[in-house]
Amino acid sequence: MTHPRKRHVRLVVSLTLAVLLASGLIYTSFAASDPALTPSQVLARGGDGGNVQLTGTVVTRTITNHADGVVDFRLADRAGNGVSVPVIYSGSVPSAFAPGRELIVSGRLHDGAFDAQPGSMITKCPSKYAAAPA
Repeated sequence: MTHPRKRHVRLVVSLTLAVLLASGLIYTSFAASDPALTPSQVLARGGDGGNVQLTGTVVTRTITNHADGVVDFRLADRAGNGVSVPVIYSGSVPSAFAPGRELIVSGRLHDGAFDAQPGSMITKCPSKYAAAPA
């Protein structure tokens, strides 16, 4: 039969290890998540070679679908300050992709255009971001 003191020591060690692992998981999940940047922020940073998430609103009359599956469009700041960046995207396009829709893509700025990673497009649901009724 196991001595009660040994069980107590094992319990304390197990709980301490669980707390340390959970703390490490929480830290890495928050440390690894970078906020999405607006077109004006991406343009201000320039082409530093790093992958970032770009968020904004699809500019009306800028979507061009190419035969090879590439889609070109401009993404503008939601603030409506007139700043936008051209985006080159290939991959699956969500059914909600449309002019005026807010979305997020991952990639990097290269030669003045944002080269989005294939399959990285996520559209935002407009009902979740609508202003609350007065």
